[in-house]
Amino acid sequence: MISAFDLFKIGIGPSSSHTIGPMVAARRFRERVALRADVARISAEIFGSLAWTGRGHGTDGAIALGLLGHDPATIDPDRVEDYTKALAETGETGLPGVAFAPDTDLVFNFKDLLPRHTNGMRFRAHDREGAILDEVVCYSVGGGFVESEGEATGAGIEAAPVPHPFASGADLLAICAATGLTIAQVQRENERALRSDAAIDAGLDAIRDAMLACIARGLRMEGILPGGLKVRRRARRLHATLEASRLSNSRPAHEVMDWIGLFALAVNEENAAGGRIVTAPTNGAAGIVPAVLRYGIDFCPGWNEERGRDYLLAAAAVGGLIKSRASISGAEVGCQGEVGSAAAMAAAGLATVLGGCPRQVANAAEIAMEHHLGMTCDPVGGLVQVPCIERNAFGANKAVAAASLALHGDGVHFVSLDQVIETMRQTGHDMQEKYKETSLGGLAVNVAAC
Repeated sequence: MISAFDLFKIGIGPSSSHTIGPMVAARRFRERVALRADVARISAEIFGSLAWTGRGHGTDGAIALGLLGHDPATIDPDRVEDYTKALAETGETGLPGVAFAPDTDLVFNFKDLLPRHTNGMRFRAHDREGAILDEVVCYSVGGGFVESEGEATGAGIEAAPVPHPFASGADLLAICAATGLTIAQVQRENERALRSDAAIDAGLDAIRDAMLACIARGLRMEGILPGGLKVRRRARRLHATLEASRLSNSRPAHEVMDWIGLFALAVNEENAAGGRIVTAPTNGAAGIVPAVLRYGIDFCPGWNEERGRDYLLAAAAVGGLIKSRASISGAEVGCQGEVGSAAAMAAAGLATVLGGCPRQVANAAEIAMEHHLGMTCDPVGGLVQVPCIERNAFGANKAVAAASLALHGDGVHFVSLDQVIETMRQTGHDMQEKYKETSLGGLAVNVAAC
């Protein structure tokens, strides 16, 4: 089982695989170096997608922050520039006698790929003469998850014997049928193997609050997003327009779609600006689950705290299946693994709290994923802005549509959740590398990044 608290991580933008993962990896290496007294310098090398889009995704800054000892969950986003600037000027990591000069000690390797995953990293510790004292190879595999060379896939994920283990959608539905539990209840009972109900509730509420705070900040902020594309924030202006229309006697029936899209835009503009974010299941797709959550709060009668928790638990159950059976990494399977996965999670969560049976919930997730199959990851300029921000607005609306379709059905599947997840995995495997978060194909080469 993948815990909801592994899948939903509070961190900073703009990318879970290219920002949060590298920061976590660098911080772990720093802790390793801190146990030695003979290290004078640290160096790092990044490969594949991390190298190709690393500057636009902030990978260089993330590694610097990690080597300084910062945690993605607690770092102040407003201080990031101060921290990285100080390191660039002094080379001081905060470890006695251990230096890291970002301009010379961080290598972007555009030619080589490491065998396990395109998002490869190599950290080395050197003595005063430059000899290598220690080396760690690791991979940022999506959603902020980091795996080291030699570890089994999934290493680092919280693990404990659970009462209802499931490795597929079929397993999950069989458990629900045998026990009478909902998908959210199955996930909760499994979470109890790791923490108390009070801790589960507190953790879920913290995730919810972080998501809603991100929306709220995104609705307040304005100006140009960083990175050079000169993309203007739109959420604040759209919010003002929608608020003004509340006074109108003639409002279009599709206005609710504008609200859902607005909530997603607000989150992903914050992500693009390096703000506080929740991986859901990634940063690039972080707007979808919060947007549908806010839709439920604002537009679905009877929404309460318990429904919000069930929403996140059901979403986590589906997200865990996708991660374990396929991938949530855009660098591995394209954007279908990010936006598609997030839409499936949100659809499952919404169908759950609106009263769907387990089969309808699984059907909602399947519909949402099915209609993202083949989506490429082709960020213009290597930035998580175009087309990423708008894709979240569309993904959130598709999640609501998928839940609605499923709830109007009887839960009978023509295409099962397991089949669509496997199809996504195969499609990602067959997809050309240039369409998998490299900025070497698609919109990234047909739209001028200036």
